[in-house]
Amino acid sequence: MSEKNMIQFLNEIGKLKATPRRGWVLRGVSSPEQVAGHMYRMALTATFSLKNVHSIDINKVIKLCLVHDIAECIVGDITPDDGVSEEEKHRREREVVEYLGTLLPHESRQHLLSLYEEYEKKETKEAKLTKDLDRFDMVLQAFEYEKKELSEKGKLPPLEEFFHFDRIIKKVENEEVKAMIAEVLRQRSLFLASTN
Repeated sequence: MSEKNMIQFLNEIGKLKATPRRGWVLRGVSSPEQVAGHMYRMALTATFSLKNVHSIDINKVIKLCLVHDIAECIVGDITPDDGVSEEEKHRREREVVEYLGTLLPHESRQHLLSLYEEYEKKETKEAKLTKDLDRFDMVLQAFEYEKKELSEKGKLPPLEEFFHFDRIIKKVENEEVKAMIAEVLRQRSLFLASTN
């Protein structure tokens, strides 16, 4: 491995620290979270919040959390609002992951591509749990924005869609993640009741 290539890789993924999550931008949230922060909290959630995952490789889940949006360092955060098909989104992201892989030693390149494909296919328990954590972090983040925007601007941002049962919560499979989402929704209900 060349140090030059590793620095290039780190510079590329470092862009995630300044890449905003576009779903929040499109909904007018001030100071939206960055992609790197989203992946970081997902990894910490996997590390510290889950207790009943005996048949799941948590180290792999942590890696999947850190890789699942890695392509956004170059393609940006493509949302359903962008009108890009799932196939095209996957093609663009796969191209970026392959490029990033060229900057890594062979074994690491294969590992990166393997993690990326595992997450995209969502067939393993680890990939499914990672997607559940992705959904949980989105719900938690939406609630945080509601509290922040109401405090700072005196009104709720238009984020109701992130709390819809059929769109988000119904798709979560892991019971512990479901329980965490239920707790966020309970706290949100109390919060909304206190604002009336």
